[in-house]
Amino acid sequence: MESNEPTVSSTPQRPQLVNWDFAAGSAARLAPAGPTMTPREIAAAVDNLRAQADASVAHVHAISRLDAARDLRDSELLIVDRASWAKANTQSFRVLVEPALNQLAQSKPEILKAASVSLGGNLTGAQLGAILAFLSSKVLGQYDPFVPSRNGTGGRLMLVAPNIISVERELNVDPADFRLWVCLHEQTHRVQFAAAPWLKDHMISAISELTTGMMDKADTLSERLAAAAKSLGMPKGEHPGRRSAEVEQWPDGGKVHGTGLLSVLQDPDDKARLSHLTAVMSLLEGHANVVMDGVDARIVPTVKTIRRRFNARGKSRGPVEKLIRQLLGLDAKMRQYSDGAKFVRRVVDQTGMEGFNLVWEAEANLPTEREIHTPDEWIDRMSLTRHG
Repeated sequence: MESNEPTVSSTPQRPQLVNWDFAAGSAARLAPAGPTMTPREIAAAVDNLRAQADASVAHVHAISRLDAARDLRDSELLIVDRASWAKANTQSFRVLVEPALNQLAQSKPEILKAASVSLGGNLTGAQLGAILAFLSSKVLGQYDPFVPSRNGTGGRLMLVAPNIISVERELNVDPADFRLWVCLHEQTHRVQFAAAPWLKDHMISAISELTTGMMDKADTLSERLAAAAKSLGMPKGEHPGRRSAEVEQWPDGGKVHGTGLLSVLQDPDDKARLSHLTAVMSLLEGHANVVMDGVDARIVPTVKTIRRRFNARGKSRGPVEKLIRQLLGLDAKMRQYSDGAKFVRRVVDQTGMEGFNLVWEAEANLPTEREIHTPDEWIDRMSLTRHG
């Protein structure tokens, strides 16, 4: 398998809240082994995945009608194992979190120092590594726009070969068809960021603002924990993070699935920032699912069987995995797929794919979380003409 591990420079002489190297090492060490395969089988699978990824681009272009799909040379395609995926994602987390840590070190160094002493960089690194190790056996693929590729300014598309092979065997589906089907989704994310070159910086800025806002109020965390416990009606001494997921009402009128702990960490500004990020992620995931489902038997001959068996697969998860998925927000992510796909389908149905693709032209065209749930409001805001 291939890997790409660019070096991310460290910030000298400040407390280390997360030991990133320890997180990467822990993630790689704890990642479970993939299916047993001979070297020849591994080489054949890597070659086939690369071929299916290349073949999927033309289909993404035909369905999405985004000219960015014609040329993806600024980004990189990697076929990786579970450990490499887990290590790579510590780099992504670092890129996203470091700006907030640097700002906190300048504005309130005493808070960062206290948090570092209390939590310990190795402890938080181990926790992050353990989470990524768990996820490493679940993720089929991922487009990472935040860590630059080795051959350009774009990101890197990672296909996690052991997981794709494990699932296709579990579902007993045609390997070539399943791999192409998966690649359609992942290549769509690659095309999205190519079609909207401003999107990467916009997301980094939005995530940094949210993280900075939460960290900047770390000195009042204990008071907010107490207030949240009281408002949620918890017994004295119970931690809000132990409550099950709830549906919360956000400032713009949309709904998002969150947890008691998240509500503790967010003031109204934080909630508005998270609401925006939720809308963007719903858009990206929903659009990729619509493209994936836009193929028929002429492109993926066994697509109906794949869809049916893949959708039924989630019902067989055990109670422990269901709990971990809930704690990590993975089920909320699946709802993003559904909500975003409904938005995309409604807009395309009413205005055509050309009307929907207006969303990639500017930050102002991104839907709000409310509009994700009421797509006609986005259509009206964009002044798009509905088809008769």
